Amino acid sequence: MQVERATNRGVRLRNRSALLTRLFLDGPLTRQDLCRSTGLSQPAVSNVVGDLIEDGLVAEAGALESEGGRPSMMLRVAPRFGAVAGVDVGETRVRVELFDLAMSQLASVDHPIDPAGSSPEAVVRHIHAGLRTVTAGCAPGHVLGVGVGVSGIVQQCPGGAVVHAQTLGWDAVPLEALLRAGTGLALHIDNGAKTLGQAEMWFGAGRGRRNAVFALVGSGIGAAVVTNGATYRGASSSAGEWGHTTLVYGGRACRCGSRGCLEAYVGAEGVLDRYRQGRAGRAAPGADEESQIAALVAAASAEPAARAVLDDTADYLGAGVANLINLFNPELVVLGGWAAVALAGLLPRVRESARRHALRQPYSQVSIEMGRLGVDAVALGAATLPVARLLSEGGARP
Repeated sequence: MQVERATNRGVRLRNRSALLTRLFLDGPLTRQDLCRSTGLSQPAVSNVVGDLIEDGLVAEAGALESEGGRPSMMLRVAPRFGAVAGVDVGETRVRVELFDLAMSQLASVDHPIDPAGSSPEAVVRHIHAGLRTVTAGCAPGHVLGVGVGVSGIVQQCPGGAVVHAQTLGWDAVPLEALLRAGTGLALHIDNGAKTLGQAEMWFGAGRGRRNAVFALVGSGIGAAVVTNGATYRGASSSAGEWGHTTLVYGGRACRCGSRGCLEAYVGAEGVLDRYRQGRAGRAAPGADEESQIAALVAAASAEPAARAVLDDTADYLGAGVANLINLFNPELVVLGGWAAVALAGLLPRVRESARRHALRQPYSQVSIEMGRLGVDAVALGAATLPVARLLSEGGARP
């Protein structure tokens, strides 16, 4: 009898998870839609939906017009059931955002980072301060969790996530333990390129695709590789360190300590350094990398040095994309991150460079597109980490 009860609980949990997932990703949907998309019977769907509505997880979203008979009621995940926070730990700023369960932004705050002061302790202080700001009006228990997207390799260890970010000088930083000391919220930590990829898969350019690569172009360079609908992580979750693949043997020095890495040519720091060299040591105007890249783009229409740097950047980036195409045979490559957004005008030349460097057959099957979620993609994707836990556990609060 105990085994039977346990089995029934397991089936009910799976059914709740399946229905919640479909409603979150594809809703609003009718009960009939849920039957078709999950394969569950109508009585099973009705019973589980009734429980979810009673629990406050699912809400009615209006009636679907009908040519005859009773109109079908549309259902969706209740936006106000809870909130989730997403954190983007970039190299120039920490961005903290709060979302409801419709993934509508409720609050946002940025904390600029001093390039000389991106120590783990400083970053943790910024995250704690940001969380206090965006959750200030939330009732106890309303925030379901915090997702954090961070540069580097994120290793899931028994004591919590540990971050290895060689370019930041972070060596086995126990980021989750440091964050846990200042908040009681449930924490979920992953690489920023991977959170960007999840956001684009769920809400953006990757919807409906099964094999795609999501490239994050910012101060640094990373990628998330999705194969058959799942993120490929490798043996210790370091898969996707695309920025530290060798583009030019013995080439420009990279922050990681090697030479010739893609990041040294396409990352914002490398782009600005090449521009500075092309102008006899004069840096681009601006207080930070983002304003300097904007100034470079603005100068390109009248200044040959700026135009040459941007053309070379597009060619280098296209060659890097070609490597992704040859290695992973994706149906889609998406370019995201704040620098990619700023350099979006280079996309035609990036495509042409990728065409020249990739094998013809895999190139003929791929689309190269800009991301659709803008500069908030990493934080939005990070916020999906606690949502994914909620869906997988059938709506149970942490």
